[in-house]
Amino acid sequence: MYQIDDIAAWFINKEPMSDKKLQKMSYYAIAWGWALFNKSIVTNDRFEAWVHGPVSPKLYQEYRDFGWNDIAEPVSGTPDFDDNITGLLESVWATYGDKSGNELEALTHSEAPWQEARFGLQPNDSSNNVISTQTMRKFYLSIYSGD
Repeated sequence: MYQIDDIAAWFINKEPMSDKKLQKMSYYAIAWGWALFNKSIVTNDRFEAWVHGPVSPKLYQEYRDFGWNDIAEPVSGTPDFDDNITGLLESVWATYGDKSGNELEALTHSEAPWQEARFGLQPNDSSNNVISTQTMRKFYLSIYSGD
């Protein structure tokens, strides 16, 4: 089983990106993993519904010092993913990789998993509400159009 850090490293090695974009790309990898495989692709898949969209507290702790600057250093020691995970990551990259962190934030704000986890909160209210993996699965399956 992989770690959320492994998924993040895969995306960082694709191109330099902000922490915000990294958070959203990692979120989409996890969410689509739930939708397509009906299980987590990592052992630590917790995402919380923060003001600026889904955030992995683990990734936040690791990359927060970059602030709004791009994370440009390639990450070494990433695992060789199996074919299913590699295909998933490539698909997530092809779908979302050309978008900025702000565009991905806006997209996640329009989707049910983040909205459900923030139900009853004001737009700028802090939250550590966990985004349900079952809501991820249900929502992304509902918009899945196949290969």
